[in-house]
Amino acid sequence: MTRYFEVQQRDGAARIGKLLLDMPIRTPHLIEISQLKKWKEGNNPILDAGSLWSLGSRENAQRHLEEMREFVGDDTLIILPHQSFPLATPDDVAVKSADALDLSTTGAIGTAFRARQKIRKSDLYVMEGAGSLENNSRRFFNTLLELKNSVPADTAVYAPNICMPENAAMLVYLGIDVVDDTRAVVAAYNDIYLTPSGRFYLDALAELPCKCETCAHLDVKELSEMDKIERAQHLEKHNRNVLEAELALVREKIRAGTLRDYIEGQCRTRPWLTALLRIADYEYDYIEQQTPIVRSNEMMANSGESQTRAEVVRFANRINERYSPPAADILLLLPCSAKKPYGFSNSHQKFIKALGKGRKFVHEVIITSPLGIVPRELELTYPAAHYDTAVTGYWDAEEKAWVGECLANYLSKHSYSTIVAHVEGAYRDICESVSKELRIEFIYTSNGNVTSHESLRNLKDTVSELCEGRKRSAETVIKDMLRKIADYQFGHGAGDILIPERAAIKAPFPKHQVYVDKTHVATLVPQYGTLAITIAGAEMLLPLNKYVITIEDFVPKGSILAVGVTSAYPDIRPNDEVLVSGGKAFCVGRAVMSGKEMEGSTRGIAVDLRHVKKLK
Repeated sequence: MTRYFEVQQRDGAARIGKLLLDMPIRTPHLIEISQLKKWKEGNNPILDAGSLWSLGSRENAQRHLEEMREFVGDDTLIILPHQSFPLATPDDVAVKSADALDLSTTGAIGTAFRARQKIRKSDLYVMEGAGSLENNSRRFFNTLLELKNSVPADTAVYAPNICMPENAAMLVYLGIDVVDDTRAVVAAYNDIYLTPSGRFYLDALAELPCKCETCAHLDVKELSEMDKIERAQHLEKHNRNVLEAELALVREKIRAGTLRDYIEGQCRTRPWLTALLRIADYEYDYIEQQTPIVRSNEMMANSGESQTRAEVVRFANRINERYSPPAADILLLLPCSAKKPYGFSNSHQKFIKALGKGRKFVHEVIITSPLGIVPRELELTYPAAHYDTAVTGYWDAEEKAWVGECLANYLSKHSYSTIVAHVEGAYRDICESVSKELRIEFIYTSNGNVTSHESLRNLKDTVSELCEGRKRSAETVIKDMLRKIADYQFGHGAGDILIPERAAIKAPFPKHQVYVDKTHVATLVPQYGTLAITIAGAEMLLPLNKYVITIEDFVPKGSILAVGVTSAYPDIRPNDEVLVSGGKAFCVGRAVMSGKEMEGSTRGIAVDLRHVKKLK
């Protein structure tokens, strides 16, 4: 059981936490490397017991560790005596060295980690050799992923000798909790001036691009004329200031839920960081399982990497796996709009007016980058109503290929009697490419400009002719929308269970409420475009056995801690609507962590509850 580390906020794999020691430490935390071994000086919360190479034997290491523990007490994290080998060390040599780490002690401890060694329960794990992995993106990520998959979710990870202001945000984004200032100090003694956007040799600077307390009263000439030691001391203070400021900014980005937006720009400072982000995105499950299902903030899609971020890929995957169109066999393809939700924009208001009564008989799907396609029923659902992207009128080949793939996959899976495309420019290029690939005929209704009077009249006439003699009520359209949202949230089939034909819809859009047999079962939350369910709604969904968390026999109040969770549906993501089942209570709430993390953690809030029903 973890006694010392508790995660308080998350943004994907990045997290803000506390090491609950005598001197509480907030993570992401910066260790001053000069203090790491000074266990007889001051009150340092994290200490290094040193290398077995210098201590000589396991017996000496054990005595040294016991002496340290007795001196500093239990409220200090001690990194165990360790043997560090180069990463290319053969397996048999590394395995033989594992016994040297098998030391018994009490209190808070840290463990030097090597993937091939036996892992012991600790509060801090050290990513051994992290510093040697700079510029080797694949090796760095694979080593980190192996470490993360081998240790409990509620423990901290320390990557030594690698952090710089330029890469601090990326390290935290990937799940590193503790770093040190080794590189910042070494850079200072090599006359290297660090900034978040890169490093500079002092003799290459015309002015100091920082106004921290160290730089505010100096210029480049004064700094250069100092003797080497004095100059290094000033540069060391500056480098550490910049590093601490960058970590503070990263913490704010985590709190705001915008760290990924920052990372997409920050990774451009070094090629290996750009590669690292792309590799992490290719390993979709690692980041996605920790990424919230909904957010209240806007998602910025300003780079090519936006197409592969977890929220975008997950949305496309759920359209492919969980979505099925309503009973309308005429498909209308429309371009996206700068304003979100699309239906509130000027262009889409014109489309809606042109469609008139015929709108009930067509199924609208919006073509967009980077999301691919967005069925009209899901235009409120995160991230469809929450993203912004640079609009230039130019789509690059990768954008066209991604969106075309999404549209082709959708049309390969779902058949329509007629496909109408009211599009121009890149949208039309995509439609023509998909039409040719699938050998499906599209009817194009735009004539140069999708909002011109001629184009809108053509759209109206085409749809009116196709829909002549059809019948479909407005209430059916609303129910279909809510069913598709339910399927997106809880899996295919959830919509038919939660919104049956006999359901009644109350309250105007976008705050629809669903009643079944006069009982309130769900409400559409316009902020996220998802459904908030009541106890009655949860009881209807329970037979699906999805998004269910099982707890011990107690009646929770306010929230459920991870220690009380006995099992959790593996697809649960932070902010998911979840059903909580126990021997004494049945509850509904929002997940704070993923299902996997709930099962593997012993600290922290797992679920924020909204409704609790006591069971007899």
